[in-house]
Amino acid sequence: MTARRTKWLVSTAMMISAFTTASAFAQTSAPADTVPETASSEADQSDGAPIIVTGSRIRRDPLDAPSPVTALDSADIARTGLSSIGDVLQRLPGSAGGLNSRFNRSGNNGNPPDGGGVGAGSAEIDMRYLGSRRTLVLVDGIRFINGASASGIPGAVDLNAIPESAIERVEVLRDGASTIYGSDAIAGVVNIITKTRQKGFLATAQVGAFDEGDGVTQNYNVSWGTGDDGSGVSLVVGGNYTKQDSVFASDRPYYSFPVPGATACTATCSGTTPNGRFRIINPAGGGTLDLTLRNAPITGVARYNPADPYNSLDFKRFATADRFNYRPVNYLLTPNERMGGFLNFRGEVNDSFYVAAKLIYNRRTSVNQAAYIPVSIGPDAGNGNGSLLDRISIDVTNPYNPFGYTLTAGGNGVAPNYNSIHRRFVEAGPRRFSQEVNTMYGNVTLGGEFTLGGGSWYWDVNGVYAINDAKQRMTGNINAEKLARALGPVSECTGECVPFNIFGGLGTITPAMLNYVSFVQNDKSEQELGDFTANLSGSLFNLPAGPLGVAIGYEHRRQSGSFTPDPIVAAGLSSDIPAQPGGGSFNVNEVYGELNAPILRDTAFFQLLEASFAARYSDYSTSGGKATMKAGLNWKPFADLRLRGTWAQGFRAPSIGELYGALSRFDGAASGIVDPCSSLNTVTNATTRTVCLAQGVPANGSYVASGTGFGLLTGGNRALRPETSQSWILGGVYSPGWARDAGFARALSLEVDYYTIKVDDAIGVPDPNVLVDSCYNRGDSIACSAFSRTASGAIAQVRGTLQNLSTVRSEGLDVQFNYRSPTVWGGSFGLNVSNNFLFDYSIEVPTTTGTRLTRYAGTETGSPQAYPRYKGTAVLDFSAAAFNASLTGRYISKVTEPAANNYHVMNSILYLDAQVGFSPAFLNDAFTVTLGVNNLLGKRAPDCLACGGFDPTTYDMPDQFGYARLSVRF
Repeated sequence: MTARRTKWLVSTAMMISAFTTASAFAQTSAPADTVPETASSEADQSDGAPIIVTGSRIRRDPLDAPSPVTALDSADIARTGLSSIGDVLQRLPGSAGGLNSRFNRSGNNGNPPDGGGVGAGSAEIDMRYLGSRRTLVLVDGIRFINGASASGIPGAVDLNAIPESAIERVEVLRDGASTIYGSDAIAGVVNIITKTRQKGFLATAQVGAFDEGDGVTQNYNVSWGTGDDGSGVSLVVGGNYTKQDSVFASDRPYYSFPVPGATACTATCSGTTPNGRFRIINPAGGGTLDLTLRNAPITGVARYNPADPYNSLDFKRFATADRFNYRPVNYLLTPNERMGGFLNFRGEVNDSFYVAAKLIYNRRTSVNQAAYIPVSIGPDAGNGNGSLLDRISIDVTNPYNPFGYTLTAGGNGVAPNYNSIHRRFVEAGPRRFSQEVNTMYGNVTLGGEFTLGGGSWYWDVNGVYAINDAKQRMTGNINAEKLARALGPVSECTGECVPFNIFGGLGTITPAMLNYVSFVQNDKSEQELGDFTANLSGSLFNLPAGPLGVAIGYEHRRQSGSFTPDPIVAAGLSSDIPAQPGGGSFNVNEVYGELNAPILRDTAFFQLLEASFAARYSDYSTSGGKATMKAGLNWKPFADLRLRGTWAQGFRAPSIGELYGALSRFDGAASGIVDPCSSLNTVTNATTRTVCLAQGVPANGSYVASGTGFGLLTGGNRALRPETSQSWILGGVYSPGWARDAGFARALSLEVDYYTIKVDDAIGVPDPNVLVDSCYNRGDSIACSAFSRTASGAIAQVRGTLQNLSTVRSEGLDVQFNYRSPTVWGGSFGLNVSNNFLFDYSIEVPTTTGTRLTRYAGTETGSPQAYPRYKGTAVLDFSAAAFNASLTGRYISKVTEPAANNYHVMNSILYLDAQVGFSPAFLNDAFTVTLGVNNLLGKRAPDCLACGGFDPTTYDMPDQFGYARLSVRF
């Protein structure tokens, strides 16, 4: 407790400092006391009437919202100049980023451990650094369908599937809400409110580009509504089209090598090169030869001298300068095109009964691109899981074999005589992954109001059906079975088979060879959601301080998902990341209840004191039943100050991908790790030597790793249990009435919230850095059991099946400040400041000797994910009828990379964005022209060595981005 109090005092001091030094660094957001938040299309939005507030099903005065909510209205969203709501939300200081269009991971990292796939072209929201799977996304208070990535079965919503034209505002609940909404709401809830009322026509057109002239983005939105004509019927329809062009690493010379700013290859460049790397066991003894071509192309048979291998006519020793720079053809910004539409209908049959319907359709096409496919064959190639590539032999009769004997991978009692051969197939072109994702979502609601016991009761029943279908087409892949045949005995290479030249270097793979061994890969995935909910809310009876509010409800939900890789990939014959089909479904039945009890009102020091309670029971067909509870206290000692606290249990049921995802390989998190057993004669750590020898690494030190990193072989686990959590939120809002009475401000508030969240039985695989350290430095047998090695000593594979294996903690402080001036020059000034202080983010995993705790606050993991201790955003704006202007500052504190990158410090950074808008009076304010520049100072993100450039979860693209927007309303 002493440590907690100390942190609280420190954070308070930091908060005070923030207003004097950091107000230039924050983002628009308004606390719950100043902006009403409605949470569903059926809410009565009339002034002064109780409404549904995000985080509760009981209707109440929005100024008495019991939980911290950040509200972003259409003006806030437009002020960012961004074309994706995902990008907007990822700028919130409490957000940890997530997938976005700066990710270009297909073909580079493999499939992540959660079974969700690469998620190419998606946008996700991750709150509190707890992962996008632990943040629940709602649309008008109802669940939205999870994304489909065509590389797995994601457990999170793709925000790019929600048309921007449909969005009225967004409310972000910074509190756990499993008792109200069910699974996944551990870190918080994002509630996207769609347009249910609009009078007339609204259209916007925006075009922007970077100052280099690339990355051109077009964004067009249109909507029309009937308004409220007294008939009780309202209709809003709309559509949007967004297109974002690409930026290649080669377009920014600073990022054209794996080490940012480099002008030549270092060890971080790839050892799989167009001219080949040949690791042959020297028949004359002396270990493994590490060869590459001296000159290429070799049009005939490469000449090899066994007496002096490194000085052969066509071979030499492989060196750093021979490595391949794969960066130029990778994207820094991926191309993305979206088109969609929506329809919102509400018809009031009478004063106490209404019918509503919502339809959403969205189509996304996107592209990721990786360098020309690296093909590695042989027993030490590291493809894993019994891949055919690890078992290929190159026959002596292959017309391009220069060694005069068969290079055998061994097996059946025969020892291998080569370790691995690596060849970059530049002739096949870059690996290009093209996605098409179609999302269809339909919702029908029946609702109404009735009077019982002198009070009003509200009811609604909702039916949802949604489907998300994704297809992905990859070009540049190689069929391992055909490659094996083309490298095998020439007598067996008949018909369409063409003997393959893997030794000739760049340009020697002929079109005939390539046509035989290559194929176009077609993958697909699908998710389906059926959801039925029923809610009833009202007041049971009056207490001395007011009515006892109550809400009860029932939900039945069915979710299913599947991933079907190309048949060649499923058969284990692809040269890219291996994957297997997976799929499954689950049903869940849930009931919940909520109470809000006013205890005292309008007495000394108790203008309001109320307690809230909620409970939910969920019964999953896959993981059984689980009950969660929540309690809160809301106290207003006087009108200007409200203090609040909540304690909540939460849970997250395993996703379909986590349960049913088949074995696949994930390379991303371990890409820069050096094998501790390499060159064993030079290893001085006694524990490391003992472990390496026990795993079969030769004692003579002959094993030398050919590069860094390894892949984790991961897969789903049907025995997974739900994650559980406990969270505390303690905070308050000060909104001084004297400032308004004195004419100093139209709005003034300060909101402070401390949070701590603990997640038990967290699902995942061990951090590879922790796995290596625990095994080879500490001798932990649990960690060591994950590793297996080949006869030469190389890592064959690392197993990492998903488990409930860790405890995750996230602790921090949110500070928000909001000010709006009285009328000045026909308008008003505003200052909105939002800050997040991260006190702790840590993961505790079991070992044979107890547990191992890893703290991440202030670090960069390179996965990539940065954990800055402070993030702040501020908006200073002026708004009048015909003119508006804003200056936005976004500040991110420094982080430090791990020991593998020599504790490299990524310095703090301040981004500035500016925007001005005009609404000419002579055009009756129907037209608004907006001009803006993001990253006004052209700041370059801090170098991230482990990321191979910059961290796309946290930082912007380099250079200025300018845009112009025209809005029309009539």
